[in-house]
Amino acid sequence: MDRRWLSRPRDRNASHLSVFAHTLLSRLLAAVYCFKIKPSFNNFGEDPIRRPNRAPPAATKDGPRVNDDIRNAQIQLIDQTGQNRGTVETMTAIKMALEAGMDLVEISPNNIPPVCKIMDYGKYKYSAQKKAAEARKKQKVVEIKEIKLRPMIDDHDYDVKMRAMQRFFEEGDKVKITLRYRGREMAHQEIGTKLLDKVKADVADFAKVEQDAKFEGRQVVMVLAPR
Repeated sequence: MDRRWLSRPRDRNASHLSVFAHTLLSRLLAAVYCFKIKPSFNNFGEDPIRRPNRAPPAATKDGPRVNDDIRNAQIQLIDQTGQNRGTVETMTAIKMALEAGMDLVEISPNNIPPVCKIMDYGKYKYSAQKKAAEARKKQKVVEIKEIKLRPMIDDHDYDVKMRAMQRFFEEGDKVKITLRYRGREMAHQEIGTKLLDKVKADVADFAKVEQDAKFEGRQVVMVLAPR
Protein backbone atom coordinates (compact mmCIF):
# COMPACT_ATOMS: atom_id res chain seq x y z
CA MET A 1 0.00 0.00 0.00
CA ASP A 2 1.19 3.43 -0.86
CA ARG A 3 1.65 5.38 2.43
CA ARG A 4 1.49 8.75 0.69
CA TRP A 5 -2.26 8.44 0.39
CA LEU A 6 -2.57 7.93 4.15
CA SER A 7 -0.64 11.10 4.93
CA ARG A 8 -2.58 13.40 2.61
CA PRO A 9 -5.55 14.20 4.95
CA ARG A 10 -3.15 15.02 7.77
CA ASP A 11 -1.18 17.33 5.48
CA ARG A 12 -4.38 19.00 4.36
CA ASN A 13 -5.49 19.64 7.95
CA ALA A 14 -2.10 21.07 8.81
CA SER A 15 -2.28 23.35 5.81
CA HIS A 16 -5.72 24.66 6.84
CA LEU A 17 -4.53 25.28 10.39
CA SER A 18 -1.52 27.18 9.11
CA VAL A 19 -3.70 29.42 6.90
CA PHE A 20 -6.12 30.04 9.80
CA ALA A 21 -3.31 30.95 12.19
CA HIS A 22 -1.75 33.28 9.63
CA THR A 23 -5.10 35.01 9.03
CA LEU A 24 -5.77 35.39 12.76
CA LEU A 25 -2.31 36.83 13.37
CA SER A 26 -2.77 39.32 10.53
CA ARG A 27 -6.09 40.50 11.97
CA LEU A 28 -4.60 40.90 15.45
CA LEU A 29 -1.75 42.97 14.08
CA ALA A 30 -4.22 45.10 12.13
CA ALA A 31 -6.29 45.68 15.26
CA VAL A 32 -3.20 46.73 17.23
CA TYR A 33 -2.25 49.09 14.45
CA CYS A 34 -5.72 50.67 14.40
CA PHE A 35 -5.92 51.22 18.17
CA LYS A 36 -2.36 52.32 18.86
CA ILE A 37 -1.11 54.03 15.73
CA LYS A 38 -4.08 55.17 13.69
CA PRO A 39 -5.42 58.61 14.78
CA SER A 40 -8.89 58.81 16.26
CA PHE A 41 -11.85 60.10 14.24
CA ASN A 42 -15.07 61.76 15.25
CA ASN A 43 -18.57 60.63 14.40
CA PHE A 44 -18.43 62.24 10.97
CA GLY A 45 -15.20 60.60 9.88
CA GLU A 46 -13.17 63.82 10.13
CA ASP A 47 -10.10 64.64 12.13
CA PRO A 48 -10.94 66.01 15.61
CA ILE A 49 -10.72 69.79 16.01
CA ARG A 50 -7.88 70.80 18.26
CA ARG A 51 -7.97 74.14 20.01
CA PRO A 52 -4.79 76.18 19.76
CA ASN A 53 -2.75 76.35 22.92
CA ARG A 54 -2.95 80.08 23.56
CA ALA A 55 -0.64 81.38 26.22
CA PRO A 56 -2.13 83.99 28.58
CA PRO A 57 -1.24 87.58 27.67
CA ALA A 58 1.78 88.98 29.42
CA ALA A 59 0.88 91.21 32.33
CA THR A 60 1.58 94.85 31.61
CA LYS A 61 3.74 96.46 34.24
CA ASP A 62 2.47 99.68 35.73
CA GLY A 63 4.91 102.56 35.87
CA PRO A 64 8.24 103.27 34.17
CA ARG A 65 10.78 100.63 33.20
CA VAL A 66 13.42 100.03 35.84
CA ASN A 67 16.88 98.41 35.72
CA ASP A 68 16.78 95.14 33.73
CA ASP A 69 13.38 96.02 32.22
CA ILE A 70 15.14 98.67 30.11
CA ARG A 71 15.90 96.78 26.87
CA ASN A 72 17.65 99.51 24.90
CA ALA A 73 21.35 99.02 24.30
CA GLN A 74 22.10 102.67 25.06
CA ILE A 75 20.41 105.40 27.07
CA GLN A 76 20.89 109.06 27.86
CA LEU A 77 21.90 109.07 31.51
CA ILE A 78 21.19 111.59 34.26
CA ASP A 79 22.98 110.63 37.46
CA GLN A 80 21.72 110.96 41.04
CA THR A 81 23.11 114.51 41.30
CA GLY A 82 21.15 115.68 38.24
CA GLN A 83 24.20 115.82 35.96
CA ASN A 84 23.68 114.79 32.34
CA ARG A 85 26.22 112.07 31.51
CA GLY A 86 25.23 111.86 27.83
CA THR A 87 24.80 108.56 25.96
CA VAL A 88 25.86 105.57 28.07
CA GLU A 89 25.65 101.81 27.64
CA THR A 90 22.60 100.54 29.51
CA MET A 91 24.52 97.83 31.38
CA THR A 92 27.07 100.42 32.50
CA ALA A 93 24.33 102.73 33.75
CA ILE A 94 22.66 99.88 35.69
CA LYS A 95 26.00 99.03 37.28
CA MET A 96 26.47 102.69 38.30
CA ALA A 97 22.99 102.75 39.85
CA LEU A 98 23.59 99.56 41.84
CA GLU A 99 26.92 100.83 43.09
CA ALA A 100 25.13 103.96 44.34
CA GLY A 101 22.48 101.80 46.06
CA MET A 102 19.78 103.14 43.74
CA ASP A 103 17.86 102.21 40.59
CA LEU A 104 18.02 103.17 36.93
CA VAL A 105 14.59 104.56 36.04
CA GLU A 106 13.37 105.43 32.54
CA ILE A 107 11.80 108.90 32.68
CA SER A 108 11.47 109.79 28.95
CA PRO A 109 10.84 106.62 26.93
CA ASN A 110 9.98 108.47 23.69
CA ASN A 111 13.42 110.04 23.31
CA ILE A 112 16.04 108.39 21.13
CA PRO A 113 17.86 107.07 23.06
CA PRO A 114 15.47 107.09 26.06
CA VAL A 115 16.36 109.29 29.01
CA CYS A 116 17.01 107.44 32.27
CA LYS A 117 17.89 108.70 35.72
CA ILE A 118 19.63 107.16 38.69
CA MET A 119 17.29 107.49 41.70
CA ASP A 120 15.66 105.69 44.59
CA TYR A 121 12.69 104.16 42.78
CA GLY A 122 10.86 103.33 46.01
CA LYS A 123 10.85 106.97 47.13
CA TYR A 124 10.00 108.11 43.60
CA LYS A 125 6.98 105.79 43.42
CA TYR A 126 5.76 106.83 46.87
CA SER A 127 6.05 110.51 45.94
CA ALA A 128 4.14 109.95 42.68
CA GLN A 129 1.33 108.11 44.48
CA LYS A 130 1.10 110.88 47.08
CA LYS A 131 0.82 113.56 44.39
CA ALA A 132 -1.88 111.58 42.58
CA ALA A 133 -3.87 111.19 45.83
CA GLU A 134 -3.65 114.94 46.50
CA ALA A 135 -4.80 115.69 42.96
CA ARG A 136 -7.82 113.39 43.40
CA LYS A 137 -8.74 115.18 46.62
CA LYS A 138 -8.71 118.53 44.84
CA GLN A 139 -10.98 117.26 42.10
CA LYS A 140 -14.52 118.11 43.22
CA VAL A 141 -17.42 116.53 41.39
CA VAL A 142 -20.19 119.12 41.49
CA GLU A 143 -23.53 117.59 42.41
CA ILE A 144 -26.99 119.10 42.19
CA LYS A 145 -28.91 118.73 45.43
CA GLU A 146 -32.68 119.18 45.40
CA ILE A 147 -34.69 121.14 47.97
CA LYS A 148 -38.47 120.79 47.74
CA LEU A 149 -40.66 123.64 48.97
CA ARG A 150 -44.39 124.27 49.30
CA PRO A 151 -45.97 127.70 48.90
CA MET A 152 -47.45 127.55 52.43
CA ILE A 153 -44.30 126.25 54.19
CA ASP A 154 -44.06 127.15 57.89
CA ASP A 155 -41.13 129.03 59.42
CA HIS A 156 -39.55 126.01 61.15
CA ASP A 157 -39.44 123.90 57.98
CA TYR A 158 -38.13 126.88 56.04
CA ASP A 159 -35.22 127.33 58.48
CA VAL A 160 -34.35 123.60 58.23
CA LYS A 161 -34.34 123.82 54.44
CA MET A 162 -32.16 126.93 54.49
CA ARG A 163 -29.56 125.31 56.79
CA ALA A 164 -29.38 122.30 54.50
CA MET A 165 -29.03 124.60 51.50
CA GLN A 166 -26.18 126.52 53.10
CA ARG A 167 -24.35 123.26 53.87
CA PHE A 168 -24.66 122.18 50.23
CA PHE A 169 -23.20 125.47 49.04
CA GLU A 170 -20.29 125.19 51.49
CA GLU A 171 -19.50 121.73 50.02
CA GLY A 172 -19.42 123.24 46.54
CA ASP A 173 -22.66 121.73 45.27
CA LYS A 174 -25.49 123.36 43.37
CA VAL A 175 -29.07 123.43 44.65
CA LYS A 176 -32.19 122.85 42.62
CA ILE A 177 -35.25 124.34 44.32
CA THR A 178 -38.55 122.76 43.36
CA LEU A 179 -41.69 124.63 44.38
CA ARG A 180 -44.78 122.53 43.76
CA TYR A 181 -48.38 123.77 43.64
CA ARG A 182 -51.30 121.53 44.56
CA GLY A 183 -54.97 121.96 43.82
CA ARG A 184 -56.22 125.50 44.34
CA GLU A 185 -52.68 126.76 45.13
CA MET A 186 -52.28 127.34 41.38
CA ALA A 187 -54.71 130.24 41.75
CA HIS A 188 -52.32 131.97 44.17
CA GLN A 189 -49.00 131.77 42.33
CA GLU A 190 -47.90 135.09 43.80
CA ILE A 191 -47.35 133.33 47.16
CA GLY A 192 -44.80 130.99 45.56
CA THR A 193 -43.13 133.88 43.75
CA LYS A 194 -42.65 135.78 47.01
CA LEU A 195 -41.22 132.66 48.65
CA LEU A 196 -38.61 132.19 45.90
CA ASP A 197 -37.67 135.87 46.11
CA LYS A 198 -37.16 135.42 49.85
CA VAL A 199 -34.90 132.40 49.22
CA LYS A 200 -32.76 134.37 46.75
CA ALA A 201 -32.38 137.21 49.24
CA ASP A 202 -31.47 134.88 52.14
CA VAL A 203 -28.70 133.09 50.17
CA ALA A 204 -27.37 136.12 48.29
CA ASP A 205 -24.19 136.24 50.40
CA PHE A 206 -22.99 132.73 49.47
CA ALA A 207 -24.97 131.74 46.35
CA LYS A 208 -26.09 133.11 43.02
CA VAL A 209 -28.93 132.32 40.65
CA GLU A 210 -27.76 130.06 37.83
CA GLN A 211 -31.21 129.36 36.41
CA ASP A 212 -34.08 131.68 37.27
CA ALA A 213 -37.48 130.35 38.28
CA LYS A 214 -39.53 128.79 35.49
CA PHE A 215 -42.66 126.67 35.35
CA GLU A 216 -42.47 122.97 34.55
CA GLY A 217 -46.04 121.74 34.68
CA ARG A 218 -47.46 122.38 38.17
CA GLN A 219 -44.08 123.18 39.69
CA VAL A 220 -41.51 125.97 39.53
CA VAL A 221 -37.80 125.12 39.28
CA MET A 222 -34.87 127.40 40.18
CA VAL A 223 -31.16 126.47 40.29
CA LEU A 224 -28.67 128.19 42.61
CA ALA A 225 -24.88 127.82 42.52
CA PRO A 226 -22.26 128.64 45.17
CA ARG A 227 -20.32 131.86 44.77
